[in-house]
Amino acid sequence: MDFVTTLGFMAATLTTIAFLPQLFKVWQTKSAKDVSLEMLIIFCAGVFLWLVYGFYIQSFPVIAANLLTLIFNLIILSLKIKYE
Repeated sequence: MDFVTTLGFMAATLTTIAFLPQLFKVWQTKSAKDVSLEMLIIFCAGVFLWLVYGFYIQSFPVIAANLLTLIFNLIILSLKIKYE
């Protein structure tokens, strides 16, 4: 694996796992009142577009990171809707 691909995987890992503390907090507290619904919707739309872009450029780091990020944020979004 070359340096650029490794760099991409490192960036993808950090930006993806950055959402896990928020996901765990919403899950544990059963409250998402401090999380903006509009931000989640806009963010999920943007991450979905990055995922589509990753498929077009055939970049596994972009695809993997955005797929996981989208899943995590869709869970947060669903919990936000459920707990309100």
